[in-house]
Amino acid sequence: MKPYLKLLRMSHWVKNLFIFAPMIFSFRLFDPTAITPAILAFISFSLTASSIYIFNDIMDIEIDRLHPRKKHRPVASGIIAIKQAFIFSATLTTAGLSAGALLGLNSVLVLIMYIMLNIAYTLKLKHIAIIDIFCIAASFVLRLFMGSFATSIALSQWIIVMTFLLAIFLALAKRRDDVIIFLNGGKTRKSVEGYNLRFIDYSMAMSAAVILVAYLMYCMSAEVTERIGSPHIYITFPFVLFGLMRYLQVTFVLEKSGCPTEIILKDFLMKLAVMGWFVTFLLLIYS
Repeated sequence: MKPYLKLLRMSHWVKNLFIFAPMIFSFRLFDPTAITPAILAFISFSLTASSIYIFNDIMDIEIDRLHPRKKHRPVASGIIAIKQAFIFSATLTTAGLSAGALLGLNSVLVLIMYIMLNIAYTLKLKHIAIIDIFCIAASFVLRLFMGSFATSIALSQWIIVMTFLLAIFLALAKRRDDVIIFLNGGKTRKSVEGYNLRFIDYSMAMSAAVILVAYLMYCMSAEVTERIGSPHIYITFPFVLFGLMRYLQVTFVLEKSGCPTEIILKDFLMKLAVMGWFVTFLLLIYS
């Protein structure tokens, strides 16, 4: 079963924690009426996302075999046959949609939109520079809507904007890694031809700046300070600044931005920034 578990890319399920974002930013993280549907939404989205990862592995099998890291994936390495991978992907899709159906029609529609977007991304859109990273960002926004529909918590404009911008930032960092591989003679996706290091570096700097401004505006907005009952939410800003600077350091100095989930899960300073922000945010809300 180990190759099949590897095929799931469970470490990437950390992206689906954005489903809980509506609960966090509406200050209802411990609302018992929202926790159960949010967890079910997380499970259904994770199963659906894994089915898309497998589909992507099947369609990219040839190019993955030439990639320094992706060549070790179960499908690319030949450990799991293409037919078996297709069956496994279809099974996960069915399971994901079935779980989503328990949450209502809107949740199922979000999952279907995610599937359609990512099929289009795998077959065509990921080969078009700039459009590829916008597709990735749209997938993160769909996670927000999944959490919103599951918990019946309305999304604010702030959370949608900041999630989209953060996803663009992370996608650019990943493309930078692809460009470096390409410049070193490696084979990678076609969209890399529409990027270069200078363009990506400037775009990442611009995205980081806009994220910081948007987050500061969120912290100081009258709506947020009134709902939280405190004007001190800006205290969480240094953690956001530190996290972005650390990610830029990993990207520009260490040149290890190929897998955002690994950076967040394994880099000590990134984990420190995320946990510091999360704990401080909770203390301000629930103290």
